[in-house]
Amino acid sequence: MITFVLSLIALVAGYLIYGRIVERIFAPDDRPTPAVSMADGVDYVVLPGWKIFMIQFLNIAGTGPIFGAIMGAKFGPSAYLWIVLGCIFAGAVHDYLSGMLSMRHGGAGLPELVGAYLGGRTKKVMLVFSVFLLLMVGAVFVYSPAIILGKLCSDSLTWVYIWCLIIFAYYFLATMLPIDKIIGRIYPIFAIAMLFMAIALMGVLFIKWPSLPELTDGLTNMNPASGTIFPCLFITIACGAISGFHATQSPLMARCIKSERQGRPLFYGAMITEGVVALIWATVSMYFFYGGAAGELGVPATLQAPEVVTTVSQGWLGVFGGALAILGVVAAPITSGDTALRSARLIIAEFLHLEQHSIRKRIYICIPVFGVTLALLWYNIADADGFNVIWNYFGWANQTLAVFTLWTITVYLVRKKKNYWITLLPAMFMTAVCLSFLLISKDSFGLPTIVGYISAIAAFIISGLLFAIWKTSAGKSMHN
Repeated sequence: MITFVLSLIALVAGYLIYGRIVERIFAPDDRPTPAVSMADGVDYVVLPGWKIFMIQFLNIAGTGPIFGAIMGAKFGPSAYLWIVLGCIFAGAVHDYLSGMLSMRHGGAGLPELVGAYLGGRTKKVMLVFSVFLLLMVGAVFVYSPAIILGKLCSDSLTWVYIWCLIIFAYYFLATMLPIDKIIGRIYPIFAIAMLFMAIALMGVLFIKWPSLPELTDGLTNMNPASGTIFPCLFITIACGAISGFHATQSPLMARCIKSERQGRPLFYGAMITEGVVALIWATVSMYFFYGGAAGELGVPATLQAPEVVTTVSQGWLGVFGGALAILGVVAAPITSGDTALRSARLIIAEFLHLEQHSIRKRIYICIPVFGVTLALLWYNIADADGFNVIWNYFGWANQTLAVFTLWTITVYLVRKKKNYWITLLPAMFMTAVCLSFLLISKDSFGLPTIVGYISAIAAFIISGLLFAIWKTSAGKSMHN
């Protein structure tokens, strides 16, 4: 528990100290934001700051800081280090600067930002990559809550299919309607529920004060079956540390912020809050897997992440806690899925230069978007291993998206003659993580671990050298 307490303090200090350093580097000012200068009553709508924070938090959170932290906790105390250091120096920086960069470019989506700083070809790759990632999110986050809700009604698969249709219909409405009509009204409620559940669980941890694996015990991998700590831990715990998916969500709120000076609490702060939630669930899971909580609750320590959430919440918080657990496990993926599809609509519309004030033109884009999502959903249902396949590819694609975002922001900072090291080092590190994982993962090339380590070192060095060469060339062009 000492490591947990110190990690909590570190996250708060990271927001107060490093968050302010990053803010000063970007230098927000009083220029009109897109929500004011481009207001359209649909996607560009000024919302209260507290509501933006709740929506942003739920948009980026989903089940990521819960399920990812639970699976990541199996690695042992190293999970604490990645959540804290990743969140402060990579994830929150990534979220804040991608959101602010979007605001400076009229609320532009990620592919547009990538194209502006990494070139037109990269923009086209990123367009396909990000849209497909968002559609995977939509498909995965229909099926997982539908299974839970279906089982509450009956053991028959019929109810699962019915809930899939209900959630899918909600997705369509949330994607089509103005952001303040559904998302702006119900998201804050769900966000409050998720935060309340996390705080309640933290309270139980402090009361019980269990004996848990600490950083002082070393960074030995406590569950080799989950893979090696590097790079597998850095892919497993994504949303609680850094997630490229967030860069597709931040533009949604960049279109709703009244002043640039709200950026640090709304973007950087939301990510730190997600880090706190991940830290709480990682600690709960350490207690469950290695501290005896599974035995206390009378269940095996081999339960999967959703079962851990439900079992622990019901066992520690009673009936009310069980209700919150269901709300968190069901509502969180649904609310991530609908904003994912909304982001896909906006990214495609931006690429096609198709205005979205008209309902008819929104429908033009929604029909193919939902058609592809429906196909992925069917694969999810028809193939016994469909969910796992899509989820594994989503995990890698998620972190790869973060790589593109970090390099984009780095180029922006260089061009603006600002301190680019705050994103360069995370960009180089995540490049190494994603390449090595692709090479050694059993779902891709399945090469020996040593190959992954060598490729990671090479990727880190080569990406840094290529950046230095580009920066020298870009510097000469700017001087000329």
